Amino acid sequence: MPHNPTAWWRSAAIYQVYVRSFADGDGDGTGDLAGVRERLPYLAGLGVEALWFTPWYVSPLVDGGYDVADYRAIDPAFGTLAEAEKLIDEARRLGLRTIVDIVPNHVSAEHPWFRAALAAPPGSPERDLFHFRPGRGADGELPPNDWTSEFGGVPWTRTTDPDGTPGDWYLHLFAPGQPDLNWAHPRVRREHEDILRFWFERGAAGVRIDSAALLAKDPALPDFDPDRDPHPYVDRDELHDIYRSWRAIADAHDGVLIGEIWLPDAERFARYLRPDELHTAFNFSLMSCPWDAEALRESITTTLASHADVGAPATWVLCNHDITRTVTRYGRADDTGFSFAAKRFGTPTDLALGTRRARAAALLTLALPGAVYLYQGEERGLPEAEIPLDRIVDPMHRRSGGVDPGRDGCRVPLPWEGSAPPYGFGGAATWLPQPGDWAPYTAERQDADPDSMLNLYRTAIRLRNGRTGRDDPALTWLDVPDGALAFACPDGLVCVVNLAAEPVALPAHAAVLLSSAPLDGTGLLPPDTAVWLRS
Repeated sequence: MPHNPTAWWRSAAIYQVYVRSFADGDGDGTGDLAGVRERLPYLAGLGVEALWFTPWYVSPLVDGGYDVADYRAIDPAFGTLAEAEKLIDEARRLGLRTIVDIVPNHVSAEHPWFRAALAAPPGSPERDLFHFRPGRGADGELPPNDWTSEFGGVPWTRTTDPDGTPGDWYLHLFAPGQPDLNWAHPRVRREHEDILRFWFERGAAGVRIDSAALLAKDPALPDFDPDRDPHPYVDRDELHDIYRSWRAIADAHDGVLIGEIWLPDAERFARYLRPDELHTAFNFSLMSCPWDAEALRESITTTLASHADVGAPATWVLCNHDITRTVTRYGRADDTGFSFAAKRFGTPTDLALGTRRARAAALLTLALPGAVYLYQGEERGLPEAEIPLDRIVDPMHRRSGGVDPGRDGCRVPLPWEGSAPPYGFGGAATWLPQPGDWAPYTAERQDADPDSMLNLYRTAIRLRNGRTGRDDPALTWLDVPDGALAFACPDGLVCVVNLAAEPVALPAHAAVLLSSAPLDGTGLLPPDTAVWLRS
């Protein structure tokens, strides 16, 4: 069957809630479900149609909750399962659907399956659920292969046998506290299918799939060879059968599957979006692009073309819980794009310039056909925070040998009101420290300022929600000077973005609907500014 052409997920504005840092309802300095429930009117007032919650399950929080110990219970730091069910229901009453996060590549080292595997002898059925292997070298002292962890370093940890001697190694593409599951085992597949049903039956409208291209592994776990195809653990063909079974479950519950898929090959990426697999997937191409007209146009064109081949809607995102915040990234002089390998401490940025560009980028993404994802705090222009070394908790920092600052800087608790930390977040001190100059980013301050980033987003989303056919990919590029972008949508909306150093002339139009910065009435669009026109 083809994708449903009228489904909500094809063109929704979806807000990402990082629960731990959204709002604190019980005063302990950590965000929780009670805090989210209190702030639901804020989210409804923003105009978004769905909320994607990062993992809220029981977890030792080795990797911010992406190390799940129990999918059928809420971590006590966040609340209870009953409270999650209330949140889903209350959000639905406000017109907000709920998307939960599933992490199928691995579980927590505290998961009952892995604890049983560690207690069992080599070759046991309990260990078959994971990737245990003897080491290489005379005494098994070397890892079983030469792979590199997604967090840097060796993705293998050696176990200790009951008699105290070194034992087999287990695979973890991420942190040692996140052992990879063996997706060739039928019990792993059955368990995750049951997890999908569990959350769909509790009212979830969709499931976001973390690291969706990494689940399947070459059974031989060979050394990495850049010339070998297929890759030993990325984008293997076995994945598609897994997602076809998931799609049948989602369709039975009128649910949606959304994949986190980092692939450079647009054609391979699109295979996951065939009508019997995932509904949509995150498009990281635009997010990784520098602030450059040619690069952005190429990303948009390639994205729309690859999605059109399988009848799936494109998705657009500027930032998420793993990515340097947009304002900070766009304010840099040398590299305004994003890559994990390039992250370093103390990279200089011009926040005023970054804010101007982020406002323009907001109008760009909200004008494009398809769905758009908005990470919490982006609607207020939050910059990346510099976290003191002794407060960093992200394992990426430690695994990099201290070179990578990690992802904590985009995960700092949101400011809500007042002039000093904790800015109404809750508690006396937040789990990650808030900067002392964040008063301008509170919802209270920005709500009262008609020209704030918050009110720009509210207006843009309201106008977007009033458009018909906003997922129609029939976008027409318009001729504009070098350094600018302009396109017309089938409903008559024209978006122009000036990324050049000098003003550019606006195309003929009937009305100005919205601009990211003031226009002076001369018919020229200032640098680093976007405008929506009615043709």
